[in-house]
Amino acid sequence: MKYLIALAFLAIIASLGSALFFMMKDGRDGKPKSSNMARALALRVGFSILVFVCILIAWKLGYIQPTGIPAGK
Repeated sequence: MKYLIALAFLAIIASLGSALFFMMKDGRDGKPKSSNMARALALRVGFSILVFVCILIAWKLGYIQPTGIPAGK
């Protein structure tokens, strides 16, 4: 589970980087803008949802345990 979450975080960072690249390069030299940046940001949202769902599943299956300050104190 740790590897899946780490891989998803890397994918989030990579999609942010590609969105930055497309934002800087698209629409230059008279070329029309493409939807590559929007696609990259949509992938980032999808990867973020995947990480959240994986954390919830890991908690439900008992792979991870909550720690920290007890609730109500």
